[in-house]
Amino acid sequence: MDEKTLDKIIEKYPYQAGRTLGILREIQISEKHIPMDTLKLVSEKLDTPLSDLFSIVTFYSFFSLKPVGEHLITVCMGTPCHVKGAEKILQTIQEHLGISGETEDGKFFQTTSDNKFTVEIARCFGACSMAPVLHVDGDLYGYVTADRIPKILEIYGWKR
Repeated sequence: MDEKTLDKIIEKYPYQAGRTLGILREIQISEKHIPMDTLKLVSEKLDTPLSDLFSIVTFYSFFSLKPVGEHLITVCMGTPCHVKGAEKILQTIQEHLGISGETEDGKFFQTTSDNKFTVEIARCFGACSMAPVLHVDGDLYGYVTADRIPKILEIYGWKR
């Protein structure tokens, strides 16, 4: 993100309450992640230690330091979802999208080579009665089975 664009975002938040989160949120939405060079620039402009900003970005699951694909798939791995087959759901998604089960920095976060899909896991969506569940771009899918995965992916442009 260039400095002029960042300055326009910062101008929208003149008051301290919620300022940092608001600025970081706009960067995340605009860039689909928060580039480290932009985070450093925010640190300078807000006179906030980079370590404080890094703590915020790594604490909240909404933020990402890595580019996110066009579509974000989040698989719930909370206890009810896990017991009802969430691991099989995740494995099926990985197979269809051609991504591996490797993680980085202790977080499960994988993006397809064409940058179309990013897959991550979460611990609970609060939709346990519909387990297993997943989100795609904020759309909630409940009672998911491995057989339903291709149809769900096709809604978002995946082709067999």
